[in-house]
Amino acid sequence: MDTKIGSLDTCRPTTNDMISPTNGAVSAIQSSVSPTLINPSESTLGRHLARRLVQIGVTDVFSVPGDFNLTLLDDLIAEPELNLVGCCNELNAGYAADGYARSRGVGACVVTFTVGGLSVLNAIAGAYSENLPVICIVGGPNSNDYGTSRILHHTIGLPDFSQEHRCFQTVTCFQAVVNNLEDAHELIDTAISTALKESKPVYISVSCNLSAIPHPTFSREPVPFSLTPKLSNKLGLEAAVEAAAAFLNKAVKPVLVGGPKLRSAHAGEAFVELADASGYALAIMPSAKGLVPEHHPHFIGTYWGAVSTAFCAEIVESADAYLFAGPIFNDYSSVGYSLLLKKEKAIIVQPDRVVVANGPAFGCILMKDFLRALAKRLKCNTTAYDNYHRIFVPEGLPLKSAPKEPLRVNVLFQHIQKMLSGDTAVIAETGDSWFNCLKLKLPKGCGYEFQMQYGSIGWSVGATLGYAQAVPEKRVLAFIGDGSFQVTVQDVSTMLRCGQNTIIFLINNGGYTIEVEIHDGPYNVIKNWNYTGLVDAIHNGEGKCWTAKVFCEEDLVEAIETATGPKKDSLCFIEVIVHKDDTSKELLEWGSRVSAANSRPPNPQ
Repeated sequence: MDTKIGSLDTCRPTTNDMISPTNGAVSAIQSSVSPTLINPSESTLGRHLARRLVQIGVTDVFSVPGDFNLTLLDDLIAEPELNLVGCCNELNAGYAADGYARSRGVGACVVTFTVGGLSVLNAIAGAYSENLPVICIVGGPNSNDYGTSRILHHTIGLPDFSQEHRCFQTVTCFQAVVNNLEDAHELIDTAISTALKESKPVYISVSCNLSAIPHPTFSREPVPFSLTPKLSNKLGLEAAVEAAAAFLNKAVKPVLVGGPKLRSAHAGEAFVELADASGYALAIMPSAKGLVPEHHPHFIGTYWGAVSTAFCAEIVESADAYLFAGPIFNDYSSVGYSLLLKKEKAIIVQPDRVVVANGPAFGCILMKDFLRALAKRLKCNTTAYDNYHRIFVPEGLPLKSAPKEPLRVNVLFQHIQKMLSGDTAVIAETGDSWFNCLKLKLPKGCGYEFQMQYGSIGWSVGATLGYAQAVPEKRVLAFIGDGSFQVTVQDVSTMLRCGQNTIIFLINNGGYTIEVEIHDGPYNVIKNWNYTGLVDAIHNGEGKCWTAKVFCEEDLVEAIETATGPKKDSLCFIEVIVHKDDTSKELLEWGSRVSAANSRPPNPQ
């Protein structure tokens, strides 16, 4: 989704008073009408940061308090349009900011120095890999301690305070260490604007003694950002479109495949326009599910090599030309490097680059500009879709369960399909939920998120918290394995505090099933918990919560009826007991191929 951060129209200059940060990331343009003066007691660094977050669309900040960030948290709480969501640990706060950014376009979290920063680091790395703008704010040491030989707590016992900063350098696109007020305004604004422009996380460290001190640079309401728009090279765009159109127009049965970078390129609409104009069969990579409407008349499913949805791989891999928009080809998305694709048949469109077959390549071209221009040059060709329609056979239904028969996973998801609507969203945890949820057919408006590139187990608990907080009008359905749930369960507590009505389906199969299918061993078996009892203990009579444990289809039907009926305003936790070997056929195939890729012997020296 596009994040709105003001515009050139709303910030049209009438004077020459312009502030331009050195990296040219943003221009804050001031009009002849002076911005609103701020009460001197509120003209502080902390209040400025809070106002900036609200301005870019962040109304919830996920935090864990620590002595270095407490004063900053006071300033954030004082902002009337900002809600501070206290999390149980920093990892989940980061995951929540990730989930929030997937819906709102940007998210934010606040932690304390080093012990908090290094705890949240894993979540920020995940956001970086998934191209999500997350503002990670850390309460840092007192400004007087920088450059001294003092040793502080929350450090590794050295007077060098840069360890945390160095760790964040590889997983953020900008790092601002604010330890004086003179350049604080510029550093904060540059960091936030860079996150929005690059669609990556940024790191802002604020010395604990600075956030509440008034300073003249914060004496007026911040002027809305006016981000310098990225532009395509016109000659390069024309050349790329001409080459791509010639390539595709001579093909007999071309197809389109959407990838995950459609999100960061803000090119989803342009991709659909291209599909409308061309008539090509339209597929998505697994990590792009939810970014392309599945109700499109030429949609043929998810392309994931050997584990694609029915008849999709046959159409894609037999095509004589395919355009991939924003793909990421890694060992997981390529099913252990086993995709039957040929480079000479492919056009690869990245957010700012186009490569046609084995060449030529064109740089400085925005994906959405290229897709829209190409749509005007392509001849309509429905051959691939016609072939799909010709060979398609609807999937059969799972075998009917006998009375009180132990519940099977395929029966579970048959019922889940019926729950989906434009008012729901699906969060799929790393594991077999990837494969089962990918087979769900998303109705118009239904959200869908999972973390395929980074694949950190436990991500979904925090991400569900953040996503549900960002779109309270949708009811989130989260599918989490028991192993993943044990990593991050604590913030079910925060969901209750926030009054969320998510339905969590806990798939209890006794272990790390996805890893069993890659390489089995005793380490993949986990201690079984009384999960409903645990959630009841977290509930502790505060907030609205309902739990159920289901063993058979009859139990499941009753639980779903209750969760969507009398308990529709409650957080609902449904523990689903299934056999440890009850997995999707796709996981069995995918696991064997990834295992083969992992176990390749060293190349001869």
